[in-house]
Amino acid sequence: MAGQDGFGELLVAQARAGDERARSVLLERLEPILRAFFIKRIGVRPEVDDLVQNTLVRVHTGLADLKDPARLKAFAMKAALFELQDLYRGRYGTREYLFAPDAAPEPDPQHGPDGAGVDLERALAVLTPRARRIIELREYGYRYEEIAQMIGSTEAAIKMQVKRAFEKMRNVLATVLVAGLLALLGG
Repeated sequence: MAGQDGFGELLVAQARAGDERARSVLLERLEPILRAFFIKRIGVRPEVDDLVQNTLVRVHTGLADLKDPARLKAFAMKAALFELQDLYRGRYGTREYLFAPDAAPEPDPQHGPDGAGVDLERALAVLTPRARRIIELREYGYRYEEIAQMIGSTEAAIKMQVKRAFEKMRNVLATVLVAGLLALLGG
């Protein structure tokens, strides 16, 4: 039976047990509440759809961790708050800019802002495919915790792999820069 807010403990329990229909009903009931929450805080902006969808994904994946089925709405609102914090930290702005059809074209990855050559492909080539994937996911704005879940690792291991990957890339880029300077001075 649904409670006053439409999220009955039985429905939540069924969703937690794997009933896809119950899970769909819960997520459908949460969607307008979450949309109103985000619009009230940031206004009508394109990011609202992303915020709502990402919050629903958080609820969907975290439903098994919900200890008290009567607290589903509070659980969802906490997830929404985390998404809002991510927006303020710039996570959404980066992804919107990368995929916006009217955005300025991306700079040529082979050249820096002053036109000097920077061989990013060579720097990325020194990474393992796994490390390269992690760096790509970070570039798209995913948090370490989310990457760890996607890759099947721990958050600490992902952080260390990012640190090591940047060290490797920095070394390669420094070598390329020195070689370029020597070529300019000698040529």
